[in-house]
Amino acid sequence: QVASFQGVAVRSLSTSAPAEHPEHGRLVYKGNLAKAVLGVKFFSYSTSIFNLFMAPYIMLKTGIGFDSLLVQAAFYGLIGFFTFVTPVTLHILTKGYVVRLYYKEEMDTYTAITYSAILAEKATVFHQKDVKIPDITKMFTTFYAKTKSMLVNPTLFPDPQDYNRLMGYDKSLFFNFEEEKEGGESK
Repeated sequence: QVASFQGVAVRSLSTSAPAEHPEHGRLVYKGNLAKAVLGVKFFSYSTSIFNLFMAPYIMLKTGIGFDSLLVQAAFYGLIGFFTFVTPVTLHILTKGYVVRLYYKEEMDTYTAITYSAILAEKATVFHQKDVKIPDITKMFTTFYAKTKSMLVNPTLFPDPQDYNRLMGYDKSLFFNFEEEKEGGESK
């Protein structure tokens, strides 16, 4: 958007996602922790890279490189733990966090936008029939889309009907007693 302010052109950029996306459809959900997740992952990656470059320098300047093998192993183990385990753990915990969720009515598909391991947005397209609700509530999973775990906050859906449609709660429950009776007799 370009506006004029006393003869000077002013450009304004908006980081908010559009309500309609031409490829994905209508925006039905926007996660409020998207910037925090991205920031924490970026900070973790940057400190890991810093550790990789600084470890040899610290070893040479402090003399650890000339001490016993046990001290070297302990030092490398500690640096390696924080360098590699922390980013991997963060990625595993946050890989299913849905940043945005779109619904395309014409195709009856959902598109979940998540962050990949390299901090890029990744789109996962699925149908409502692909949604599976876990039998036991899991800490970082609200539902499974195909086989991928997804985490959403139900209170952040502007229209609760969108959440109900996604989870399949809008479908009527039909229980056929004849099928249950036949299934019980065959056991």
